[in-house]
Amino acid sequence: MTALSGRSRADEGVARRTVVLLALALGLAVGSVMFAAVLQRYPPPWIAVVGSVGLVAMLMVAIARYEAAVAIGLLLLGVVAVEPAPPDGVFAIVIAVALVTGRFRIDRAPISVVALSMFYMLLNIASTVDAVSASRAALFAAVTLYLVIFALWLTGWLDSEHKARLVVRWYLVGAVIASLATTLAILTHFPGSDPLLTSDLLRGKGLFKDPNVFGPFLVPIALILIEELLNPRLLRLRPSLKAVALLILMAGMFFSYSRGALLNFGAAVMVMLLVLAVRRGGGRRAAMLLTVIVLGGAGIVGVAATTGQLTFFQERAKTQGYDRDRFAAQRQGIEYGETHLVGIGPGQFELLQVTPSHNLYVRALSEQGFLGFFTIVALVIATLILAVRNALLGRDTYGIGSAALLAAWAGIAVESFFIDTLHWRHLWLVAALVWIGSKRGDTVDDRPATTVHREAMTASA
Repeated sequence: MTALSGRSRADEGVARRTVVLLALALGLAVGSVMFAAVLQRYPPPWIAVVGSVGLVAMLMVAIARYEAAVAIGLLLLGVVAVEPAPPDGVFAIVIAVALVTGRFRIDRAPISVVALSMFYMLLNIASTVDAVSASRAALFAAVTLYLVIFALWLTGWLDSEHKARLVVRWYLVGAVIASLATTLAILTHFPGSDPLLTSDLLRGKGLFKDPNVFGPFLVPIALILIEELLNPRLLRLRPSLKAVALLILMAGMFFSYSRGALLNFGAAVMVMLLVLAVRRGGGRRAAMLLTVIVLGGAGIVGVAATTGQLTFFQERAKTQGYDRDRFAAQRQGIEYGETHLVGIGPGQFELLQVTPSHNLYVRALSEQGFLGFFTIVALVIATLILAVRNALLGRDTYGIGSAALLAAWAGIAVESFFIDTLHWRHLWLVAALVWIGSKRGDTVDDRPATTVHREAMTASA
């Protein structure tokens, strides 16, 4: 009887999913007809047509091959020249399909970070009352809301070693391609490489708006790769290939000439060294990490010296003239927070100041008031505490090492004092990976993932 009822529920689930997919397909067909009619009467710019066709294609991919759509979104994480960006369109469709098909599980995220995230979004809405531009406020708040939802979706979706491998693999592929292309653009200025560089052709920015975002984008995956190199778990690659990929990522960071990226990476490596040193057998791994970083850094500096790039790097390392403008803008941001109870509104700082805030915490203070400031600080600290706890207990994220994730989050938290990181896609990705690890009950960082899985299966049997 129990078997029959179980089979009946399974059949009902299949029928429900079939109805949902048919409804999506019907809606897609009707929408396509209506869209074609509108296009015929009001021809838009070609880029809008390409974008719309791309979104329709992504919807079809997400319905037919959900994980393939996720992989495409991860591969495009480094394409953020405008907002909303291409990965946002992909993940918006992925999340929509997850909501419709019951794959969105918010219960797998720690209640503290869910509450803080939702409260911050409420403050975003409340702060729009003082916004200079309602349209700018709406767009900026919408992007923030999307990123919060993206992190919560990822927390609910990633529940296996297979999915963790998918995230790491495609983030790594996209980052290595972007870093290699940008490094070659700096060193050789090959035809068509100008979009990968700043307008003066001196700094690498990949397909980001700013080299100060491109450089830090490479840091988390480099840290994950380092832990994979020291303790192989997810990637079925030879150590030599992992080392080459790490060298390419470090070169991309260097040739972005972003002081923030180097600060981020330096702080993160120090955290990783500390965590590895206190673990069993960690002294050897810490020494290996230090050796890899020193040799890789020496190689990159050598290339920079032989190609004439080292002089520019030395100039970039000094205090720049616009640093005074940054600090002046931040002082003004603090004044906004003191004089506006609920802040000046999301995305308004750049409308009132020529120089951006270049500080996550100042942005929150100025745009959402003291409540916004304390909320964003609490969210950063709560995630940091979870990351520290994961590292102390050895809780990985289905094979993604907790030392790398703690180091990545610490690096981002430090760099957030010098650049506004609120809309960094990789910030929310790292946060989600930390949250996922905090909900696991096993301590597995020092063992191969396959061993852990086999032990878990034996215990359940």
